[in-house]
Amino acid sequence: MDEATPADSVLVTAAKPPKKRNWLEVLGPGLITGAADDDPSGIGTYSQVGAQYGYGMGWTMVLTYPLMVAIQEISARIGSTTGHGIATNLRRHYPRWLLDVLVLSLLVANVINLGADIAAMGDAAKLLVGGKTQVWIVGIAIVSVVAEIFLSYARYASVLKWLTLSLFAYVAAVIMAHADWGAALFGAFVPTISFGTAAMTALVAVLGTTISPYLFFWQSSQEVEELGRKHAKPLCIAPRAAGPELRRIRVDTLVGMAASNVVALFIVWATAATLHKHGITNITTSVQAAQALTPFAGHFATVIFAAGIIGTGLLALPVLAGSASYAVCETFRWNSGLDRKPRQAAAFYGVIAGATVLGVALAFTPIDPMKALYYSAVVNGVLAAPLMAAMMVIGSNPRIMGRLTLSLGLKIVGWAGTAVMAAAAVGLFLT
Repeated sequence: MDEATPADSVLVTAAKPPKKRNWLEVLGPGLITGAADDDPSGIGTYSQVGAQYGYGMGWTMVLTYPLMVAIQEISARIGSTTGHGIATNLRRHYPRWLLDVLVLSLLVANVINLGADIAAMGDAAKLLVGGKTQVWIVGIAIVSVVAEIFLSYARYASVLKWLTLSLFAYVAAVIMAHADWGAALFGAFVPTISFGTAAMTALVAVLGTTISPYLFFWQSSQEVEELGRKHAKPLCIAPRAAGPELRRIRVDTLVGMAASNVVALFIVWATAATLHKHGITNITTSVQAAQALTPFAGHFATVIFAAGIIGTGLLALPVLAGSASYAVCETFRWNSGLDRKPRQAAAFYGVIAGATVLGVALAFTPIDPMKALYYSAVVNGVLAAPLMAAMMVIGSNPRIMGRLTLSLGLKIVGWAGTAVMAAAAVGLFLT
C-alpha cells in the first residue's frame, strides 16, 4: 500500500484570498449530483412506486434525505480535503484488490444505467417530437460526449447547473394532476411499512436509486476539479481555509440532495394522483408513466413529464460516464479531469466515450431495459455498502484527512446509512 501523506498529494499554488460568492458559485457539485440522481431510470422507479402504492411510500424520500446528505458530504470532504478522488485515496492507502472490485462493479453498473437512460431519453424525444427512437438515441449520446469533451470545465459546469431547472417539470406535473395534498403529506411523514415481497423490493429499489455509488465518485472528483480551477490547496494542507469551504460544501450538499428528494417525492405524488387513483399499478418505464398521465392530467402534463426525462437525462449521462472515468483513471494513475484538454487526458475522455458507446450498444440489444436495471441495482446494492464503509474509514483516518477528520455527527449518520444500505443489499437478494 502507498504510504504517501496528504502533503505530497498535489502541486498547488498559493490560495487566493476568499471572496464573497454568489448563490450560483456556492451551489455546484452538490446541486448537480443531486439533480443527476433523478435520472430517467430513477424516474421509472419512482413512477412505479407511486402507481403501485399511491402516496403510501412517500416517507422513503424523507428517510433517505439525511442519509444522502451525510454520505455525499463525506465524499465531497474527502475530495476537498485530500485533493484526490475516492479511487486515488483507496489506491494510496488500502489493498489494491478492494479498489479493483469496487471500480469494476461501478463501471458495469454505470454502463447498464447509461444504456437504460439513453433508451428512455430516445423514447421521450420520439414522444415529444416524433421520428425514430434509434436516431434520437445516437444523437443524444453524441451531444453528451461532445459537450463533455470539448466544452471548458467552467462552461460545462454552468450548463449542468442550468439544466437542473428541468426538475421543476415534475412540480408542474403534480399541480396539473390535482394531488390530494392531505394524503400526500400524510404518506410523506407517517411511515407505513409492509413486509411483503413486492413492498420490500420497492423499498430496496428506492434506496438503490437514491443512494448510488456513482454519485459518491462524481461529487468527490468534482471537488478536486474545483480546487484545480481555483488554484487552491487541499484543505489538509491549508486548514485555515477549511471553515468557509466546508460550510460551502454543506450548503451545496443540503440543497442538492433536497432538490433530488423533493423532485422524487413529486414524481411519486404525480403518479399516485393519476395512475394509482385510477387503478393503473404497473409502470415499467419513465416514458410509459408520461404517456399514462394524458387521460387524467391532460396532454400538457405528459409533455412536461417527458421533457423532464430528457432534461434530467442530459444531466445524468455525463455524471454516469464521468464518474466511471474518474474511477478508472485514478485506479491506473492516468490524467483525468474535465478541465484538461482532450490531448492532455486522452484516456479520461476515451473512457467517457467508450462507456457511452457501450450504453448505446446496450440500448440497441433486445435486452429488456427493466431487467438490465434490475441487475444494475443488484450490482449497486452490493457495491454501495462496502464503498460507503471504505469512505467512512478514509474520512476518519487522520493520516489521510489530517486534522479534518469527520465530525461525530457525520460518523453516526454515515455509518447508519451504511447499515441501511447493507440491509438493503441483503433484502435485495432475499426478495
